[in-house]
Amino acid sequence: MNKIIARYQTLVRDGELRPDPAQADAAARLGQLADQLEASPRRGSLLWRLAGRQPEAPRGLYLWGGVGRGKSMLMDLFFNELDIGVKRRVHFHEFMLEVHDRLRIARQSETGDPIPAVAADLKGEARLIAFDEMVVNNSPDAMILSRLFTALITGGTTVVATSNRAPEDLYKDGLNREHFLPFIDLLRARLDVIALNGPVDYRRARLAGVTTWLTPNGPETTERLREAFFRLTDYPPEDSAHVPAEELPLGGGRTLAVPKSLKGVAVFSFRKLCGTARGAADYLAVARRYHTVFLVGIPRLGPENRNEAARFVTLIDALYEHRVKLIAGADAAPGELYVEGDGRFEFERTVSRLMEMQSDAYMALGHGVR
Repeated sequence: MNKIIARYQTLVRDGELRPDPAQADAAARLGQLADQLEASPRRGSLLWRLAGRQPEAPRGLYLWGGVGRGKSMLMDLFFNELDIGVKRRVHFHEFMLEVHDRLRIARQSETGDPIPAVAADLKGEARLIAFDEMVVNNSPDAMILSRLFTALITGGTTVVATSNRAPEDLYKDGLNREHFLPFIDLLRARLDVIALNGPVDYRRARLAGVTTWLTPNGPETTERLREAFFRLTDYPPEDSAHVPAEELPLGGGRTLAVPKSLKGVAVFSFRKLCGTARGAADYLAVARRYHTVFLVGIPRLGPENRNEAARFVTLIDALYEHRVKLIAGADAAPGELYVEGDGRFEFERTVSRLMEMQSDAYMALGHGVR
């Protein structure tokens, strides 16, 4: 039996997952793809050269469905068990920031169309690229995706992607969407599209009973936040010292250090996000990358903290518009955080949004821009 299928069946048997025919079908297809990739000769190897031509890349997959339906879990199984030397997994938003940086460098170093050069570099770096949370929110991305991915796939790169949206709903109602439609056609033609919309929302189940706004700051709140993080990420608390950190690309060569980052969940301190000079673009990068943000150490704010309060308003706007789940530790309830100072009137909208973000209706929303 394929190792990915075997591992999935073990999770069901042990009660960590509930039986779900769509999930099982996706696991079987991912297992088949892993077998195909592992059986294909490595690019540049003797067998690859003896074939006389570049072998056709195995057909990829596009897994889509509502929040908490197991897309990331299946991607974890597939990527961790796949035994090939050159594979890459990347969040789609980070990948597009990287692509735009590469395009900028290519335009500076050569004349003509930079997309073929960038695609050639990318396809030489990995036989498989696995994308988490494919979503298209802006015209610059939409304009280049069809040509870039056509070059990647025809050049021998296998693509696997997860998304909250069906292919035909990507960049829906976007500016000049007609130029994006060839990318949707490409996904349908070159990837197997599998819908995961089973009855179990695992993420909401893990959040059940979790208080999302904890007060006051202190050891008890810290411990409750810690418990919620490990519950939501299904990470063993005894390995807390080994929770991975990461550098979140912000564009233009800048990055943001994320002290804890796991399965789309990130932990930040208020001081890190709002106590230093940051703008809307930084907060949008956070909102696009993570479906859940833990924000710790939120203090009471006053006239002397008007800059921090303004940044906090911008941060909450970005998280709210992208339907990010917020789990916070604070010195006061939302309505008592900022009772005096410049922008106090505008802060009322933030209070309203913070209250809505604690509701069951908000928690049921999928991650992504409204």
